[in-house]
Amino acid sequence: MQKKNVPSMVKDEQLIQRRRAQMVKGAVTLFIQKGFHRTTTREIAQESGFSIGTLYEYIGSKEDVLYLVCDSIYDEVRMRLEKLLETNTTGTERLKQVIESLFRVVDDMQDEVLVMYQEIKSLPKEALAYVLEKEEALTLIIEKAVASSCQAGEVELTEEETKLLSHNIMVQGHMWAFRRWSIQKQFTLSTYTELQTRRLLDGVRKRHVMMGKK
Repeated sequence: MQKKNVPSMVKDEQLIQRRRAQMVKGAVTLFIQKGFHRTTTREIAQESGFSIGTLYEYIGSKEDVLYLVCDSIYDEVRMRLEKLLETNTTGTERLKQVIESLFRVVDDMQDEVLVMYQEIKSLPKEALAYVLEKEEALTLIIEKAVASSCQAGEVELTEEETKLLSHNIMVQGHMWAFRRWSIQKQFTLSTYTELQTRRLLDGVRKRHVMMGKK
C-alpha cells in the first residue's frame, strides 16, 4: 500500500517535517481532550503555535492531520520497539523480551495509543488501509518472536495458533493503555508485564510438555 500524499504548498522538506511534527503534537493533545470530530483545524493551528493560514500551507484537510498523527505514532512505536530489541536473545527469551518491550513502549506512549485507536476509524478509506498495514507490520514483529520459540523447540504451535498468540500479545499490551483507569491503580507496569507474560506463555509451554509425554 502506497503512503498517502499529503498536499503542501511549501517546498522545503525539512520545514514541512518540522511543522508537521508540531502539528501532530498539538493535535494529539487536543484529540485526547476533545476527540477528533470536536476539534477544529483552528484549534489545532493554535495548539501547534501558528495561524490557520499557515496550517493549510502544510495540509489539505483535518483528515490529513489525523493521518499524520496515526502515521507518526506507528513509526514512533515501531522505532522504539526495534531499538529495545537490539540483543542476541533467541527462542522464548526473545519472545519475553519482545513482550516486555512492547508493554514499555505502550506505557511511554499510552496517550498516543489511545488517540490512534479511538480515532483511526475517521480516516478516509485509502489512508485507513495504509495505517492498518503498519499495524500488521507491528504484529509481525511479535509473530516472528513467537515463531522463533517454535523453531527452538520450546513451544509447539500451528501457524494459526502462532498468529493468534501474536494478536493476543498485542491486545494485552494495548490494554495497559485502554483500561489504565482501573489496571494502573492495581498493578505496576512490572507486575502487569510479569503476570501477562506468564499467562500468555504458560499455556503453550504446558501444551508442549503434554505433547512431549505422549
